[in-house]
Amino acid sequence: MTDGGGGEVLVIGGGIAGFQAALDLAAAGIKVHMVEKSPSIGGRMAQLDKTFPTNDCAICILAPKMIETYGHRNIDVMTYSEVKSVSGTVGDFTVEVLRKPRYVDEDKCTGCGACMEKCPKKVPSEFDMGLRERRAIYFPFAQSVPRVATIDEANCIYFKTGKCKICAKTCQVGAIDHDMKPEVVTLEVGAIIVATGYDVYMPYDIEEYGYGRYPNVVTAMEFERIINAAGPTSGHLERLSEDRRRPRRLAFIQCVGARDVRKDRPYCCAVCCMHSTKEAMLAREHYPDTESWVFYTDMRAFGKGFYEYVKRGERDYGIRYIRAKPGEILEDPETKDLRVHYSDREAREVKALDVEMVILATALVPRKDAPELAKVLGVELDEYNFFRAPDELAPTDTTREGVFMAGYCQKPMDIPDAVAHGSAAAARAMETIAVHGARTGAKGGQVVRT
Repeated sequence: MTDGGGGEVLVIGGGIAGFQAALDLAAAGIKVHMVEKSPSIGGRMAQLDKTFPTNDCAICILAPKMIETYGHRNIDVMTYSEVKSVSGTVGDFTVEVLRKPRYVDEDKCTGCGACMEKCPKKVPSEFDMGLRERRAIYFPFAQSVPRVATIDEANCIYFKTGKCKICAKTCQVGAIDHDMKPEVVTLEVGAIIVATGYDVYMPYDIEEYGYGRYPNVVTAMEFERIINAAGPTSGHLERLSEDRRRPRRLAFIQCVGARDVRKDRPYCCAVCCMHSTKEAMLAREHYPDTESWVFYTDMRAFGKGFYEYVKRGERDYGIRYIRAKPGEILEDPETKDLRVHYSDREAREVKALDVEMVILATALVPRKDAPELAKVLGVELDEYNFFRAPDELAPTDTTREGVFMAGYCQKPMDIPDAVAHGSAAAARAMETIAVHGARTGAKGGQVVRT
């Protein structure tokens, strides 16, 4: 138990909403267990270059939160871990967490990266949306917390052939241990907060846009990594075709896979209009001769300063907004340039725009493992697989008493809303454990090896 007592809380997900919930609870003297599926906390915000509407550096905002969360005495962070079972009732939950082996001793690893330099196996980087490679032993990204290497068992040469172990020979502190086993940690908590975020829809099945066939048609998250100074091109705007030249004419297409009854996703993703505006601004800041067009369904600039942000994009960055849903994109086979065909609603005619790169603002969707986690937690999802709130007046509650939710896993929202949602979920968890009483004698984490 902590100095303040009052029970313990489990937070599932190490993104911005989870950070806020955990830090609010920890500041109140409540012990928090944070479980994150990937080897590092940070979530989707870590992939962003800037945030709207201020265009502040995303990692500059996020990194202090990551460090504060990981270093807080009242927060126990378990990365590379998954919740496997939940039993009990509100105020008295027993949770089993599977801690997957990193095959690297967290206490010994210094984060020097020498093992990665020598590892012979390269695979696409998930963090960089497959636009560059990482090694089979890796940090997910440069600012990873904890800064401890992880061996990707599925791609490690040793686990496939029984030969190699170059990383172990390279490591001067003896942190590599290929014999590590999974562990099951049993936690006893009074409340649970789900903050698992979202996945990015990849539009391979929208054939008219040519994603996957035309190299210069990319998703907004891929463009985010390209324009990022820490990304695969070191922030230099480059096409992905063989010429690798810098595109001067960009087209951004909104609502790709969202607001689309064909894909069973009629909902708005809440952030795409501002996201594309921001990316067009960043391209112009990098290269003043860049021209950008944004094709939109409806301009949903509903947040504080959002409308002014769009107007600033038009006035100061020369962004041109076209209310149209493009019907087809065709590629010039020689130049790899692109022609966007669309119906101009105002002129009532079909037009075409020639550009050098197209950026698709694809739908942000519930995580693919949401149904599995919902089953473990004993809660319900809505028709789109977001976690369902039984009452609109209690937006952080789920259908199981004592289990709450925060951030995009509940519905589409931007970063400030996710932060507010995290605080609201923390407040509900505090209320719950106060009502149901502190769990005396609770085990803070009994480890059972499997």
